[in-house]
Amino acid sequence: MSNKVIVIGAGAAGTMAAGTAAENGADVLLIERNDKIARKVMITGKGRCNVTNDIGDDVQKFISNIPGNGRFLYGAYSSFNSQDVMYFFEDYGVELKVERGNRVFPVTDKAVDIVDALNRYITDMGVKRKTERVVGILTEDNCVKGVVTDLGNEYYAGSVIIATGGLSYPKTGSSGDGYKFAESVGHTVTQLRPSLSALVCREGFCSDCMGLSLKNVGIRVVDTKKKKEIYDDFGEMLFTHFGVSGPMILSASAHMRDMEKERYEIFIDLKPALSEEKLDARILRDFSDNSNKSISNVLALLLPKSLISPVLKLSRIKQSEKINQITKEMRKNLVNTIKNLKLTVMDFNNINEAIVTSGGVKINEINPKTMESKICKGLYFAGEVIDCDGYTGGFNLQIAFSTGHLAGISASNIE
Repeated sequence: MSNKVIVIGAGAAGTMAAGTAAENGADVLLIERNDKIARKVMITGKGRCNVTNDIGDDVQKFISNIPGNGRFLYGAYSSFNSQDVMYFFEDYGVELKVERGNRVFPVTDKAVDIVDALNRYITDMGVKRKTERVVGILTEDNCVKGVVTDLGNEYYAGSVIIATGGLSYPKTGSSGDGYKFAESVGHTVTQLRPSLSALVCREGFCSDCMGLSLKNVGIRVVDTKKKKEIYDDFGEMLFTHFGVSGPMILSASAHMRDMEKERYEIFIDLKPALSEEKLDARILRDFSDNSNKSISNVLALLLPKSLISPVLKLSRIKQSEKINQITKEMRKNLVNTIKNLKLTVMDFNNINEAIVTSGGVKINEINPKTMESKICKGLYFAGEVIDCDGYTGGFNLQIAFSTGHLAGISASNIE
């Protein structure tokens, strides 16, 4: 008789684990609390789904993009890398494209195409499904025996894969159940915090600029405690009522591993294509053409309207100041502010709205070659529930697919 495998959670990791286990001969039951699979996948990449990063079999490059325990994933990525993920979805009829930073998307820009492919996969492999919420793991003598659900049903299996996601976006089903299951059998769960998160900033002008999107700007992030620059980037960001968000900010947040109030500072270069000297020359030209106007009017030629007031205030220049009254020192301050607009980070935004949860089941309690628990035989982990997280660019979905695939293979081979 084939080995019975139960997979808890039908997200990216869970569907890959279930399909892989079934493909390898297991009798698989996939239990998902939602009536549809992969709810979180549907909203990734603003609904476009950045499914992986096209780095092929370069495991070291993959690990370098996983600040949260990347080396633990060596075996998982080696067994199912980004090229394998791309082949998988192309085999299931999803045409893919590679964009800036090797980010891989469906040609249609529709995450539903990825979800549909995963759905076809588990259907083709004969995975059975139940729409229930698992509430506990059944064990005996440190061996898994099955699960119990909120309907009072008990399902038995020789192996169980926990693929319940993290804490972010709980409406998709990621409400932290997997951490409770892990702790119930003796596992340690490390501190849970947001990653790839919007940031709360001290500066009041953020709310004044709410909705302003900046494109083609540069940022630097400084850790004031260690007195060193920890990240720099070029691209797009957005001001919000509480601080900042957008692609660059989400990436930057993953580097803020030890969040403390006012520890991290972000410096925005509003004109990265111009050196300070060239920016000064540009400002001088604008000034010479408009010598009798107020500086706030002239800066409209250079900056978004909502940024003019905070930039002038930080440069210690009155908005009503006439151009012909601007001194060389005032102009120097203006150039410095435009090239180094400072934001003071107070905290991550709410973890419920973070793209990824950092922290999870402690990696030294999981066998990296199989994803099996070292504490409870027959129990496996896959995806965000594990204490591993990556940068933006498709790396977190790759973690889900790689660990899900390895857990599926391993669980199907248990006698």
